[in-house]
Formats: sequence, C-alpha cells, structure tokens
Amino acid sequence: MRLDDLRPQEGATRLRRRLARGHSAGQGKTAGRGMRGQKCRSGGGVRPGFEGGQIPLYRRIPKLKGFTPPNQIHYTEINVESLNSFGAGEEVSLESLLAKKILTDSCGPLKVLGRGELTVAVNVKAAGLTGGAKAKIEAAGGSWTVEH
Repeated sequence: MRLDDLRPQEGATRLRRRLARGHSAGQGKTAGRGMRGQKCRSGGGVRPGFEGGQIPLYRRIPKLKGFTPPNQIHYTEINVESLNSFGAGEEVSLESLLAKKILTDSCGPLKVLGRGELTVAVNVKAAGLTGGAKAKIEAAGGSWTVEH
C-alpha cells in the first residue's frame, strides 16, 4: 500500500449539492432557502446565541465564580487561646463552652483552630481540629478526641 493508493471507502463521499442551477437540478431558483426572510438573503442569518431580540440565555444566567456546595457543614469555630479559661484536666466540648458562655451561639459542630497559645492541659472533644490546634493541645499536656 502506498499513499497514492489511498482513497475513501466506497459510499463514504457524496457529490456536493449544486445550488441554484436550474429547476431540473432539484435545488433551482431559491436553492432550498425559501422565498422571503432574513435566512433567504445573501449573507443572511443570525449570530450564534441570538434569540430574536429577546435577552439571550448567556446574558440571563448569573456569572458567579464557582458554586455553593449543597451539603456543606457549617462549623462553630473557636481558637485554642479561648480554652485558657478552663481548669487543668477539664473537658472542653460544645456544651461546656456554651455553659461557660465562651460561646453564645452554636451554628454546627465544634471545630478548634490553632490561633494563640494554650497554657492549660484540657481534654478537647470536637468534630474537627486543625493540625496546629492538635499540636498545641498536646504540647500543653492535654488530649483531644474527634467525635462525629
């Protein structure tokens, strides 16, 4: 087989339509475009997305970056510096923080963040802890557990 032997498979190619070449050609006179209107004219037609003057879809939809996850979890966040008001060996949980009025409102499970210093050894029960918070709790002599 050589490159000059290659040709399309039988039936794969069709003759192009010869438009407006007389009535007997089947596409004579109006060449299949009809009689009147924008699409029958030379150069006629509308741009992609044009909806006849109505505000097109690409202008109707909001153009915001990203999306809001439908099942996202909102955490009640607190930093380790706020845990210094607890005594040594006390248990820190969402309920104990609300009871001591360190937190005034709960908007979901408790998550401990790592800002500040911790000087008291406390036992933290939270739904989530950052790496810095875990390190600071352990460095102060406390412990942590993750509860779901």
